[in-house]
Amino acid sequence: MYLSTIGLRPGRLTGRGLAANVFALGAVSLATDVSAEMVTAVLPVYFVLTLQFGPAVYGVLDGLYTGATALLRVAGGYLADRMRGRKAVAAAGYGISALAKLGLLAAGGAVPAIAAILVADRAGKGLRTAPRDALITLSTPEPLLGRAFGVHRTMDSLGAFAGPLVALAVLGLAGGASADGFDALFTVSFCVAAAGLVILSAAVRDHRDPVPATARVSLAGALGLLRDPAVRRLVGAAAVLGLATVGDGFVYLLLTRANGIATGWFPLMAVGTNLVYLLLATPLGALADRRGRLPVLLGGYGALLAVYLVLGGLLGGPVAVVVALGGYGGFYAATDGVLMALAGPVLPAALRATGLALVQSAQALAYLVSSVGFGLAWSALGPRPATWLAAALTGGAILVTLTVLRRPR
Repeated sequence: MYLSTIGLRPGRLTGRGLAANVFALGAVSLATDVSAEMVTAVLPVYFVLTLQFGPAVYGVLDGLYTGATALLRVAGGYLADRMRGRKAVAAAGYGISALAKLGLLAAGGAVPAIAAILVADRAGKGLRTAPRDALITLSTPEPLLGRAFGVHRTMDSLGAFAGPLVALAVLGLAGGASADGFDALFTVSFCVAAAGLVILSAAVRDHRDPVPATARVSLAGALGLLRDPAVRRLVGAAAVLGLATVGDGFVYLLLTRANGIATGWFPLMAVGTNLVYLLLATPLGALADRRGRLPVLLGGYGALLAVYLVLGGLLGGPVAVVVALGGYGGFYAATDGVLMALAGPVLPAALRATGLALVQSAQALAYLVSSVGFGLAWSALGPRPATWLAAALTGGAILVTLTVLRRPR
């Protein structure tokens, strides 16, 4: 099923056998995630508990927040391949997200301005993700792709783990959840994001050599990727798996409501998830290289199924919180980078960013549908039946993906 990797140059290798580019991109993601999570960690509780949005409305907002980047992912990936300048396109995405933090500082309480700034922030993420992941694959020999993405996602999740803690510290030093406190928070967030952009500029090397000088990347060629049966199966599987994911906000809201957790603890749920993620991402990536990426990927969705069963009432109390957050962090560690490592060898080097963007976009659009659908199911049926329905869909997604992507004998 998998095509052989062609024309890869790993670049300057570190003692672990991974290119320095992998660690440099990890440092960029670490700084960017500290900046992002400082702002976004409290959005679910703000929307639902402060603004009193219902589950259906929150589902639409949450789905759009992630799904709206789908087309920009494809555009960013194609532009990076067309220009053969993946670093430049990634830098543009990181820069837009950094400037969005200053936009929040200037927007005050104007809802339309805040909405536009959030869209700009997501646009930046959409532009940078595929070129960044393409740089990782083009910097890494195929047998080490799982480890490379595991190391990168570990550094990324370290930033996501630290972000809410930094936010609490900044607000504490700046006078709490006041206008001055949030102004200080947005300023610090911008400074951290700008530091990530400096690291990208100084330490990350672009990769132009895998594409022959005579090769041209065209729109027809990019669309032609889907004529490859292996690519179609991969994109279809990503979409099916996206339908099984309801989103962090719903998971944390369900835990909060079912276990009587005070609102002030809500941001720390993301900290718990990301702690597990950063501890497991590298070893699970290495395990995927040794034992197969598809089994590790499906094992991650098995962990997600277990989380839904816990949220559906299988467990309660502190044990439910620990199991759910641990399983949720394990789900991310076993799937996020591993899916990209699984996809990399299937895609030609000249269209690597475009192909990864197609996979990510299929998953993001399916996530939009899943989040909206879960919000509607919660409103119509209640939280527990909606959660059991999500569990059933996850089980079905695992079986479909196993059937579609398993290697032929």
